[in-house]
Amino acid sequence: MKKSELKKLIKPLVKECIQETLIEEGLLSNIVAEVAKGLQGNLVVENVQTKQEPTLVKDDLQMKRKSKEARAKLNEHRQKLMDSIGASSYNGVDIFEGVQPASPAQTQGAVDLGQPGDAGVDIDSLMNNASQIWKAMNKQDIK
Repeated sequence: MKKSELKKLIKPLVKECIQETLIEEGLLSNIVAEVAKGLQGNLVVENVQTKQEPTLVKDDLQMKRKSKEARAKLNEHRQKLMDSIGASSYNGVDIFEGVQPASPAQTQGAVDLGQPGDAGVDIDSLMNNASQIWKAMNKQDIK
């Protein structure tokens, strides 16, 4: 038997054995996993530390100061507007004189029925005259 004939016979057998070992027994997936681990271990990570410059702190303080000044200016402008509105409107009459601020609701979703001492609106006269009102309305509808 010549060497070339032996090669023709053995080559397919060796190829089949190697393929069976790599794929069926999971050797190929183990090789791929090991290669992936090796590639991850060689990563180079650069850590850059930045120093905060004193000018940034100085700029921050200036911005805070300007913000406070702007807020104070805005509040002063609002106060001037409120004073001018209050002095000239309603001919100097205080429309909220004697009005009490509303009490906050005790719990969320609670019904606000007003102040306990407030009598509310008297509707007795509406109910007493209800029949007369209905009669008057019906007479107007007929005409």
